[in-house]
Amino acid sequence: MSRSATIVEALVSSACLFQIRCLAHPPLHALGIIAGNGVYPRLLADAARKAGVKKMIAAAFTGETDPVLQQHVDVLEWMRVGQLNRLLTFFRAHDIHHAIMAGQIAPKNLFDLRPDWKALMLLGTLKERNAESIFAAIADELAKIDVELLPATTFLEDSLAASGLIAGPKLSRNEEDDVDLGWRIAKEIARLDIGQTILVRSGTVVAVEALEGTNDAIRRGGELASSGAVMVKVAKPSQDMRFDVPVIGLETIRIAAEARLRVIAVEAGKTLLLERDAIVDLANHSKISIVGRTC
Repeated sequence: MSRSATIVEALVSSACLFQIRCLAHPPLHALGIIAGNGVYPRLLADAARKAGVKKMIAAAFTGETDPVLQQHVDVLEWMRVGQLNRLLTFFRAHDIHHAIMAGQIAPKNLFDLRPDWKALMLLGTLKERNAESIFAAIADELAKIDVELLPATTFLEDSLAASGLIAGPKLSRNEEDDVDLGWRIAKEIARLDIGQTILVRSGTVVAVEALEGTNDAIRRGGELASSGAVMVKVAKPSQDMRFDVPVIGLETIRIAAEARLRVIAVEAGKTLLLERDAIVDLANHSKISIVGRTC
């Protein structure tokens, strides 16, 4: 094969890859971010900007959203959790037609909820009031004003966990067995909408995540296990990738290190590893293995 032919093939291949990326992310003029806590909203804003989004606005929630987000978006408006009508009005005023939910709301704030009339009407239609049903109903309200809620992983696909060993030492046979046990049970509690994280040590379940969230479940499980526990975090069997996707951040690794966990197993292709390089470095330093699984 001639050198010129090789160059042409390389250019065609690059063009095809560029076209695939463009199809994966159709050019957006404007994006609305529904910003919960943590670094997720900021990382999303930076990734969207890098992908070519020109205008970015964020709905920030008092006591939840990190104020630093204001430096990464064009417009940021503060509101209380539960002010659904204000959220819709904010998006409508800025001509937003695509939005992403990024970051969680602390569980305690769901009990301190002071819903406006729009949220009260929405909650009144729900037989079950869990994260999935509430967020799905919010997505329906957004659709009524021509706002499409995009998958929460949009612009962050490079941060999705891959299958196999991601960081730390290779798992021992006993750790593999604990991951297998934890995976089966975690999938079941996720199906029942109890939680998505479980901690196991030596064939015994030591903690199951509920409303308290992943980090508190790690602290509780670590205390009960003393050391060497295995954590498994999965997606729901019918996970709606627009919201409530599994996320691992630096804070999770720090807490896991304090709790002396040995392994963190996550669902590959459905779990975001935010600040991946920093996570890998800290996990390696803490001798915590991170592994991605698909089944």
